[in-house]
Amino acid sequence: MTERVRIGLVGAGGIARARHVPGFRALPGVELAGVVNRSPASTERAAAELGIPRRYPSWEALVADPAIDAVVVAAWPYLHAPVAIAALGAGKHVLVEGRMAMDAGEARAMLAASAARPDRVAMLVPAPFGFADATIRRLLAEGMLGELRVGRAAWAGGIAPTGRDQWRRERRHSGNNVMTLGILYETVARWLGHATAVGASLRTFATTQPGPDGEPVVADIPDVAVVVASFPGDVVVTFEVAGYGRPDPVNGATLVGTGGVLRADFAGSRLEFAAAGAPGFAEVEVPAGERWSWRVEAEFVGAIRGEEPVRLTDFATGVRYMAFTDAVHEAARTGCQVAL
Repeated sequence: MTERVRIGLVGAGGIARARHVPGFRALPGVELAGVVNRSPASTERAAAELGIPRRYPSWEALVADPAIDAVVVAAWPYLHAPVAIAALGAGKHVLVEGRMAMDAGEARAMLAASAARPDRVAMLVPAPFGFADATIRRLLAEGMLGELRVGRAAWAGGIAPTGRDQWRRERRHSGNNVMTLGILYETVARWLGHATAVGASLRTFATTQPGPDGEPVVADIPDVAVVVASFPGDVVVTFEVAGYGRPDPVNGATLVGTGGVLRADFAGSRLEFAAAGAPGFAEVEVPAGERWSWRVEAEFVGAIRGEEPVRLTDFATGVRYMAFTDAVHEAARTGCQVAL
């Protein structure tokens, strides 16, 4: 018999509507039982639009309700730690939107809360760029690139000019997270392991941004980041993130070794290889059994039911990428390389 799972949503924004709501509704025995949003009005609107029966006056009320089995924290990062820690303490399973928290200190507190409740599932929404993770790891292990030397991961664009996502530029809501930097790092770390040291340069060119009501808000999170990170095996990877335009040639990552170059196009879900001395790139097939596709909700519910483990992403991994993000800020502040 399929175990019934009653889900409570804390936050009903774009990702919840686009991914989590349809994802959970596609699973047998899963009920979207309750929701709370940023205000009573937006909570009522979300409940009506999404057909969710229970409305709560606060996230604390949702977490305390025994009619909720699992909490999805899809709010802005400043709420991730308090909601997740309280939910675990109340005996709920938790799925937390990426980025994990405001900083590594909060992330470690979340990990400790999950360790205190090993009978509850604690999962993060993974970075979505990993369409070819298994294939890239296999090709590296097989020696396609020879001795890996350097890499580059880049993403540009994505700052909304309308004020819809102004929270991404406000430290009070997002903490140390910088645009897509953490997502890029999580992806590369799946291939190479975690970084051992970082140096960084951060810049804020757009110091204000339109708020939801059209009034300007102070933007105190950088809109340009260049990070040079050392990885195991003496591999150096440059991360380049900017809120403007597009990088050349694509939003993606490139790995360069003595045997050739492997290039991943994140937006186009395309993998290409050029052997050393070859005139150009050729597409690399990503076998169906190795291609990652979005099944976050199914993995979370499967873990709750004891049908599968959490593969992507657990809280321990989240602590590692938050520590990387903190180190980037420290390296930029001091002008020195920071060990991890």
